[in-house]
Amino acid sequence: MKVGTDGLLLGAWASLPAMVCGTTTAATAAGNSFLDIGSGSGLISLMLAQRAQKAKITAIELDTAAASQAELNFRQSPFAHRLQLLKGDILTYQPAERYALIVSNPPFFDNALKGADPKRNQARHTASLPLPSLLAKAAELLTPAGSFALILPEAAAEHFSNKAGLHGWFASAVCQVYSRADKAPIRRLMQWQRQPCQPVLQQLVIYCDTGGYSEQYRHLLRDFYLNF
Repeated sequence: MKVGTDGLLLGAWASLPAMVCGTTTAATAAGNSFLDIGSGSGLISLMLAQRAQKAKITAIELDTAAASQAELNFRQSPFAHRLQLLKGDILTYQPAERYALIVSNPPFFDNALKGADPKRNQARHTASLPLPSLLAKAAELLTPAGSFALILPEAAAEHFSNKAGLHGWFASAVCQVYSRADKAPIRRLMQWQRQPCQPVLQQLVIYCDTGGYSEQYRHLLRDFYLNF
């Protein structure tokens, strides 16, 4: 589970707080602090560090091997001084600070048949991080004006959205992801906040009719793929 399309999409798509985008001079320490829940190899944290040059990013990962790899990747990156890796369970994490942006590519299979690999099961099945618990923890760790961005399969995203709405969350942006234009959506990128807002609705198609990557996908990820 080192590098996948879901993580790439979330790392490139998630909206950054204004204070790290250069649109305001009112930057604060809290506004520059991001949290990556279930960081895996550290891919999304690295992408955010590349996009937001003032951001300090904390990544938390439960699996020991994945955490070790993320830590190595962080040390070898040009953003090492702005990245911190914590090995542990997000549900017991009690930091003093609050975060302007939380991102997560969470496990999404609920009550599904598990495979033989326990590490893959942990990364993909909600038993290790139930979505309602993730939602509650994000609410606890965000600044009042902060936002929570994640990616889920379409069915899981619909269930998550219903839960979020019932618990006082508001969608600021929603992007349905299609493998091809003539197929059903396969993923949903979402950004949530605690303040009322009108969501920006988007669609993204990964592959064009000829089989190659679409121009839309290339545009989103051009700063991260060497051949784009």
